[in-house]
Amino acid sequence: MAMKIRLARGGSKKRPYYRIVAADSRMPRDGRFIEKLGTYNPLLPKDSEDRVKMDIERVQYWLDQGAQITDRVSRFLEAAGVIAKKDRSNPKKGTPGKAAQERAEAKAAKAAETPAEAAAEASAE
Repeated sequence: MAMKIRLARGGSKKRPYYRIVAADSRMPRDGRFIEKLGTYNPLLPKDSEDRVKMDIERVQYWLDQGAQITDRVSRFLEAAGVIAKKDRSNPKKGTPGKAAQERAEAKAAKAAETPAEAAAEASAE
């Protein structure tokens, strides 16, 4: 059985609340799970102790059994010091989008015009 430690969403509309669960990877996100390992409440401030609660011993047990962890849960475990921090690389994250690139090109083209050309265009209008 392919086990995963992942988040299962609860809470009402626009009020998310997550359980950290050990579940079969073939089950639906909010469906059947084997064991509840903790909770995550994203509505609480980041420095709150109640934002992420986990039973570290049980998480370690499931990791020893070969359970895979999702990216979000791995970040929680890294913050708790259970697993080593991974290097993440997203080179496209810092690049501007298509519209922003077009605006930058237009601004650069406008700045490249000489002041005499800009004055001639202004007087022609």
